[in-house]
Amino acid sequence: MAVLESHNGYYLWKYVPSVAAAGIFAALFAIAMFAHFWRVYTTKSKFCLAFAIGCFFEFVGYCARASAHNKTGKLMPYIFQNFFILVAPALFAASIYMTLGRIMRSVKGEKLSLVRVDRLTKTFVIGDIMSFLIQGGSAGLMFLSSTVDIGQAMVVGGLFIQIIMFGLFALTAVIFQMRLNRHTTTESFNPENPWRESLHMLYGVSGLIMIRSIFRVVEYLMGNDGYPLSHEWTLYIFDSVLMLLVTVIFYIRYPSKLQQAIGANENNGMISRSDDGKL
Repeated sequence: MAVLESHNGYYLWKYVPSVAAAGIFAALFAIAMFAHFWRVYTTKSKFCLAFAIGCFFEFVGYCARASAHNKTGKLMPYIFQNFFILVAPALFAASIYMTLGRIMRSVKGEKLSLVRVDRLTKTFVIGDIMSFLIQGGSAGLMFLSSTVDIGQAMVVGGLFIQIIMFGLFALTAVIFQMRLNRHTTTESFNPENPWRESLHMLYGVSGLIMIRSIFRVVEYLMGNDGYPLSHEWTLYIFDSVLMLLVTVIFYIRYPSKLQQAIGANENNGMISRSDDGKL
């Protein structure tokens, strides 16, 4: 029977992690990982590669968590599960941010964006990278009583960046949709361009990641002795389940057709310029 062990006198865990729960989510994220890598390969949607890698991070994190069941005094399983589960949503976010730019270009609505589309994508992705690096850097500080507070502060800081970026992202997306509804483009009526479905998908997955990030902020603000970090079920309800839903929703409403619509727009533009030249 597994027992709670200390690492050099410091308890990394406040409970013995469930091998069954971790194993179930490792298996589910493994399925999501293969499904999303297959989607990237078959649709050539390279901008979704970060999302597939995020599924891989979730898979590794829950495998490490399952292995920690009998190794609560060991450092590496704790660090691995903490790092990979914590930063995986930042990789989901990278593909989500890039999808919005492609929605705008697919309907030729670049002028309706608050900022230039190329700058918009770069801004959100850079913010996402900052969040990733800050949260990832905290992993090496979470296993010593002398540095755990610093590590938790870094996690909270990285999560706040993520929440702010998602808030600005949602505002940008909503304003774009409102402007497009008032100033429609010919391309927005293309029945083969699922830009509305893709936009609604972005709202859904962004909301789920936002809820998860807020939970994580509360979790770390309450500290090592707080209820969330002392009870395992909170992680699975407010992180694992929500992130699994994100992978399912993104897969169902996969934004690969946006790239096809952008290509069609570019081809039509080339044909129009060629016709003008003949005239």
